[in-house]
Amino acid sequence: MRLATVRTSCGGTNAARLDGDLLTEIPGHADVGALLAHDDWRRLADDAAGPQHRLNDVELETLVPRPSKVLCTGLNYTGHITEMGRELPAHPTLFAKFADTLTGPADAVTAVPEDPEMDWEGELAIVVGRTAYRVSEEEAGEYIAGFTVANDISMRGWQYRTTEWLQGKIWARSTPVGPVLVTPDSFDPATAVLRTTVNGVTVQEHAVGDLLFGPARLIAYISAMVPLRPGDLILTGTPGGVGRARTPRWYLKAGDRVEVTVDGIGTVSTPIV
Repeated sequence: MRLATVRTSCGGTNAARLDGDLLTEIPGHADVGALLAHDDWRRLADDAAGPQHRLNDVELETLVPRPSKVLCTGLNYTGHITEMGRELPAHPTLFAKFADTLTGPADAVTAVPEDPEMDWEGELAIVVGRTAYRVSEEEAGEYIAGFTVANDISMRGWQYRTTEWLQGKIWARSTPVGPVLVTPDSFDPATAVLRTTVNGVTVQEHAVGDLLFGPARLIAYISAMVPLRPGDLILTGTPGGVGRARTPRWYLKAGDRVEVTVDGIGTVSTPIV
């Protein structure tokens, strides 16, 4: 199953099921997060009979506009850890974002004047399907509604002002997420490849299966500390190939377009303005 959040003609949003290139709205659910709040969200999506649209005829909103948590994993691919000059960690490196950072899968992101060191980070993201608290790694898969694509666009100058990364990660409307949620029965992280391009040039291409801490491990680890709620997002980290690690360093600027694709899910395509 594939789910999306569409922008409606009246200025609102609605959750929708995607079949091929046909979107069917799921009445009464403003977005995918609102849909996942219902225990029977799969049945509601299967039975949807609302207005229909061709995918190319509508705009998509960020998948879950108001998650209770956006949790991110840093340094979670072996190649990226190595290029950043670090040792493999024994535990996940976590930081948080806020709902205000999220934007749609085709929306523009602004090149802010405060930091010229804007960098890309293509990522697979987990969407939580039901409340998870103190769940084991073995049962964690039962709590995953599906997977989507994200770009953890980072302001490196601000990020490295201190040893804490938060201030480089929480700029408003800087994290595109989408285009769709794909349920676990239709997507296997172990076989998918993530690719990032900047102006058509491939800058990241890596097997998602190389994650140091995979989806089940992240669900178990985080839920030991805090309950995860339906619609919460967990960004799983980026592979090697970020701009800061290049020689010379390569940063995004106005006029660029950065695209992140995960096999089996789709692409977030972001113009920088």
